[in-house]
Amino acid sequence: MRLTSKGRFAVTALVDLAIQTDIINKPVSISSIAYRQNISINFLEQIFRMLKKRRIIKSVRGSSGGYLFNRDPSNVTIYDVIIATEEKMKITQCNEENFGCIDHNKKIKCLTHDLWSDLTKHILLFLESVSISDIKRKNLKSSLFNKNNDVYYHKVESLR
Repeated sequence: MRLTSKGRFAVTALVDLAIQTDIINKPVSISSIAYRQNISINFLEQIFRMLKKRRIIKSVRGSSGGYLFNRDPSNVTIYDVIIATEEKMKITQCNEENFGCIDHNKKIKCLTHDLWSDLTKHILLFLESVSISDIKRKNLKSSLFNKNNDVYYHKVESLR
């Protein structure tokens, strides 16, 4: 399983969006998220298009426009975000139906197939159990704010 920058930045940006929405109680601009989290605006726009397509977020037009959650952040899991950014979520390289771990033309499992397959299942269950709100709550306990209450970075804590 390989989680790329796209998946990591999507989660980071959504946690920022959740925090800022609570602070300012209005749509949050993509440029402000990009600035606070040091993410390229162009890259973040690509990510937000994917999140919008999956109805995780919505855009608000106008002079005070920006982005809001389309549903409560407590109902948006990390798994939802990773799937929305089209990340691959398996550790094995084989096809689960035909296996082909050793030889892609044969239906033979490699010796460690079940180990990696089980690990993938555990990772998915964990990602399904953690919401954007869960991460927001953990980070608000240890966030560093400037005088304008902008979140710049967070000390990472265990989610459990």
